[in-house]
Amino acid sequence: MTDKDFDNEVPGGEDPEAQASGSDPQVGRNDDNAGDGSVPGDVDGDDLTVDDILGTDQNVDAAAEDAVLADLESQLLGDLKRLQAEYANYRRRTEDQREIEIARAKGSVAKGLLPVLDDLDRAAKHGDLTEGTAFAAIAEKLRGLAERMGLETYGAAGEVFDPQQHEAIFQAPTPGATEATILEVVEIGYRLGSVELRPAKVVVAVPAE
Repeated sequence: MTDKDFDNEVPGGEDPEAQASGSDPQVGRNDDNAGDGSVPGDVDGDDLTVDDILGTDQNVDAAAEDAVLADLESQLLGDLKRLQAEYANYRRRTEDQREIEIARAKGSVAKGLLPVLDDLDRAAKHGDLTEGTAFAAIAEKLRGLAERMGLETYGAAGEVFDPQQHEAIFQAPTPGATEATILEVVEIGYRLGSVELRPAKVVVAVPAE
């Protein structure tokens, strides 16, 4: 080995140029990692949450959720009450309509009986309904049926004339009469509950002039 070769040899086998520049291999490695987005000593970026970044208060979020749930519950309760009220109104209308239909059906049947009842009244006036006869028994059954249906008669001689209930077919001036009074019932009036099926046709006694 010559003296020149000896001078170029560096203890430890290190490159003379690297030794001359004074660069540290460890520093170089740090520089290579500088662009990977990591921060020495900080939490890894993958472990961060939105709340950590924005600084969101979890208590505030819980209160907001409670407020939303309370508002939703209030709306659902209001909808439930409205549906209950609508159903109650529907049931009431249905029941009212049902009662109207029942009364209408009963009225139709009762009106069909009126001519028969009129014939029975005329037969009774002429003495044709002798007690104990078959005709009298049939008349009694028909009248019982009409009564069970709720059919009522009105209009009798001596009652005060009421144009809302009675139909005057003739007015007879009568001495001593102070007000219009039923003198004779030509055709009996009939009611079914509060519904008037037929007004009573009457002769009215009125004060004589």
